[in-house]
Amino acid sequence: MSHSTVPRSRAGAKRSTKRPGGGPGGGSADGSGTKTGGQDGGKRADRRAGKLSFRLRFRRDRTLVLMTLPAVALVLVFTYIPVLGNIVAFQDYDPYLSDNGFVAMFESPWVGFENFQRIFEDSAFWHAVQNTFVLFFLQLVLYFPIPIVLALLINSVVRPRVRAVAQAIMYLPHFFSWVLVVTVFQQVFGGAGIIAQTLRQHGHKGIDLMTDPGIFKFLVTAEGVWKDAGWGIIVFLAALSSVSNDLYEAAAMDGAGRLRRMWHVTLPALRPVIALLLVLRVGDALTVGFEQLLLQRDSVGPGASEVLDTYVWWNGIRNQDFSYAAAAGLIKGIVGLGLVLTANKVAHLMGEQGVYKK
Repeated sequence: MSHSTVPRSRAGAKRSTKRPGGGPGGGSADGSGTKTGGQDGGKRADRRAGKLSFRLRFRRDRTLVLMTLPAVALVLVFTYIPVLGNIVAFQDYDPYLSDNGFVAMFESPWVGFENFQRIFEDSAFWHAVQNTFVLFFLQLVLYFPIPIVLALLINSVVRPRVRAVAQAIMYLPHFFSWVLVVTVFQQVFGGAGIIAQTLRQHGHKGIDLMTDPGIFKFLVTAEGVWKDAGWGIIVFLAALSSVSNDLYEAAAMDGAGRLRRMWHVTLPALRPVIALLLVLRVGDALTVGFEQLLLQRDSVGPGASEVLDTYVWWNGIRNQDFSYAAAAGLIKGIVGLGLVLTANKVAHLMGEQGVYKK
């Protein structure tokens, strides 16, 4: 005879009801004995326990938040608040309707998409778009790889002193204004420049490359290379400084020469930076140098030098047609945003992070 006064079936029933599951064995109600419900509940509890509240995270990071507030304020004041001014693209904006130009936005009549229609019907606008994209592709093919090549060459220099002097000489033109850059090129390639005078002294006809519309786009690209290529190597040299020397030593021990070490070690280290800068460069495709082109517009004519920025200046701001200029600028911004998103998606497909993660 059993010594327990409670029937075994009832004791089992009591034990089963104390388990966290819905049915016998702590599992589901169908008696399968699994612990799915209990495990899910435990995971949710762990997630809730591991997630800090906003107040705790703010107290932890309040120093960093306070440090970023001035930068955030500057971005809001000079970047995001002026975006509200795009409303004039849909108006016949007249700043003289009020003593305050901001108040004049609310008093100007609405015209809808009339300004955009005027832009799309203007053949000069499409010619400026064509020149802009031609200059962009030339700069992308001829200018973008040069900082990478220069960074690789400087990084291969063994002596640090020679490397520092070479880098300083290369990025010094970045601090020159476009007026000085154009003047230097005029003194070299202009009709009274060094090349033309040398040819005349030897009985040849002088040349004036600065006024030749056919090669103007290549000349503009050369000016950009001379001015900014040296400055661009800083980013790539910073990326190369993070590459461990152990990788180069291991590749050398495996019998890799200098070119193979550059191909299999250096370039893979630069690949994320190249992808990031390429995405940003594509997003800046419609901005190919306003001041540079405006300075040389009279020498080669608008047919060769007119781009979107100069088109907006001559047809919008200079004529005080601010609504027209705002509409053209808004089109440029939307197209630039689309180019950034497209290029960033391509970077993701290639396995790179791009501007932001997936």
